Amino acid sequence: MSDYHDDLRLAHVLADAADAATMERFRALDLKVETKPDMTPVSEADKAAEELIRGHLQRARPRDAVLGEEFGSEGTGPRRWVIDPIDGTKNYVRGVPVWATLISLMVQGEGGFEPVVGVVSAPALGRRWWAAKGSGAYTGRSLMSASRLQVSQVGRVQDASFAYSSLSGWEERGMLPGFLDLTRDCWRTRGYGDFWPYMMVAEGSVDMCAEPELSLWDMAANVVVVEEAGGRFTGLDGRPGPHSGDAAASNGLLHDELLGYLRS
Repeated sequence: MSDYHDDLRLAHVLADAADAATMERFRALDLKVETKPDMTPVSEADKAAEELIRGHLQRARPRDAVLGEEFGSEGTGPRRWVIDPIDGTKNYVRGVPVWATLISLMVQGEGGFEPVVGVVSAPALGRRWWAAKGSGAYTGRSLMSASRLQVSQVGRVQDASFAYSSLSGWEERGMLPGFLDLTRDCWRTRGYGDFWPYMMVAEGSVDMCAEPELSLWDMAANVVVVEEAGGRFTGLDGRPGPHSGDAAASNGLLHDELLGYLRS
C-alpha cells in the first residue's frame, strides 16, 4: 500500500466537496464571470471551489502548504497541495461539460517538489481519475469501485493518436512547423484540450499529447496519473514532471519521437 493512501483518501473528499459546489453553478444563468489580468476568465465557481478545498485542508492538514490558481501560495514546508479548482473554465462558463477539478499533493525530494498524489474529477462527464505514487492509477466512481489504468502499447507514430488543445500556442512559440509535421505523420489527431488528453493517455485511448504553455496547477495531478499508468510526462525540454511550463505526455514508447517533432 502507498505511503500516501490517507492523502489520496483526503483528496477524494476534497474532490467530492468541489464537485458538489461546481455542479451546483454549472450552466447557471446568473453565473458571475470576470476577466483576470492575463485575459483568461474566472467564475465565482472557481473561487468558491478553491476556497472550499483550502478550508478542508486547513482543518485536515494545517501544516501543509497550498498553491492554488485563484488565491496563490500559502504556507511553507516539505508538503504542498496544488489545486486547479476548474481546469477548463472557458468550457465551464459556456456550458461545455469538459472541465475538471485537479488536486495534487507534492512532496519535496532531492530534486525538488514531486507530485505523489493526483485526483482529476470531471463531474459533468461523470468521470474521475486518480493515482498515488507506487500504487497505480485508477478510474471509477469511488476508491472501492475502480478500474486500473494502463497506457497503450502503440509503438509507431504512424499508428498513434495525438491530442492537443489549440494551434495558436504552438504558433506563438515558433513551434508550429514541427507540430504540423506530427499531425500529418500520426494516425489521428483531436483537439480535446485541458486535462482530458492526459487522462486518455493514461487510459490508453490516446497515445500522446502535448501543450506549449501551462502552469504548475494545470499539470501536477496529471503527472501522477500518467506515470502510474505506465506512461511518461515531461516538459518539451524532456525534463520529467510538471516544472517546465509546458508538457508532453505519452505511453512512453513514443515519447522521444514526440519530443523530436515538437522541438524541430
